[in-house]
Amino acid sequence: MIGAGTPVLIDGVRTPFGKRGGTLSALKPVALLRCVLEALVERTEVPPSMIDQVVGGCVTQVAEQGLNVTRNAWLATGWDYAPGCTTVDASCGSGQQAAHFAAALIGSGAADTVIACGVESMSRAPAGSNVPAGVDSVKLPDYPWDDPHGVQFGGAERVADAAGLTRRDLDEYAVLSQTRAANAAAQGRFGAEIVPIAGLATDEGVRATSLDVLAGLPPVMRGGRHTAATSSQVSDGASATLWTSYRKARELGLRPVARIRAQEFRGSPPDQLLSGPLVATGPCLARAGAGVADLDVVEVNEAFASVPLAWCRKYGRSPDTVNVDGGAIALGHPLGATGGRLLVHAVRELQRIDGELALVTLCCGGAMGAATVLQRM
Repeated sequence: MIGAGTPVLIDGVRTPFGKRGGTLSALKPVALLRCVLEALVERTEVPPSMIDQVVGGCVTQVAEQGLNVTRNAWLATGWDYAPGCTTVDASCGSGQQAAHFAAALIGSGAADTVIACGVESMSRAPAGSNVPAGVDSVKLPDYPWDDPHGVQFGGAERVADAAGLTRRDLDEYAVLSQTRAANAAAQGRFGAEIVPIAGLATDEGVRATSLDVLAGLPPVMRGGRHTAATSSQVSDGASATLWTSYRKARELGLRPVARIRAQEFRGSPPDQLLSGPLVATGPCLARAGAGVADLDVVEVNEAFASVPLAWCRKYGRSPDTVNVDGGAIALGHPLGATGGRLLVHAVRELQRIDGELALVTLCCGGAMGAATVLQRM
């Protein structure tokens, strides 16, 4: 039985994800985020005056993404100014953590109706541009790790080392991601979650490829295995989800689609920068009282090909059952928006296959991992 104060997910949307310098690069981040806020309110028919708070994820909070981009996007709609807006930075887990915070606000009784969202225009606010050149904002002289936040590709290589992955393993996975995404798009599996914007209705990063083509690409790091093709794409986009208490959903005549059975956000070893999903999944499943075999849908963010493959090897899951509609290698990874995309798509996939439980997990900068177990309603 679901308690009246239980946080529930009502619906979610996202923009198509545009490639760097592509169609969406002409739009300010505020415009991207406003688009999904307006679409979500229109789709759910919840009056903006009923929204208590808005929590948005954004990683590079500088220039057009500075000064609380979530609040600016909300005000840009012209709606009631009363809802409080917060922008959070949990690196690549920002959009997912925004949903965690939304659920926590509702579960604590501090709010009844909250929008969780996220945005990143990596074309207009490139990753790392919030740290001025020549400034070391992380290390102290006695910092215990030589490579605390590390070069992302270095972390990807260390994850591959630990899992015993070869260059061919990574290339094969990248081809699989692109093939899956293309098939899913052709079958209309993204249609219900995507809100067209600026004439764009599909993700720009999906492309035909082959093992022969990928085998000819140079590694990003000398002696490494990852190439541009086995890494997530630099992208622009936004996502948004609506959360209410179960009581408020009934009061407003809304039909919940899922609830959070468990959530986790924790650090991973800094020398294994991208191992967050490997660290966060176990405790999250324990909180949910579930095992890997109970999961009908698994979304492990494809920051690099080594991450989902290493996850599969640790948890004994076949890659055939993970990211079945492709992931960030094909669709793109606008940092603050990806967590929301994964949550929305995981629920859509549960509905499609008539499943019950889904896991969404991401690696995050700063050596962290986020995980959510969703239960379909």
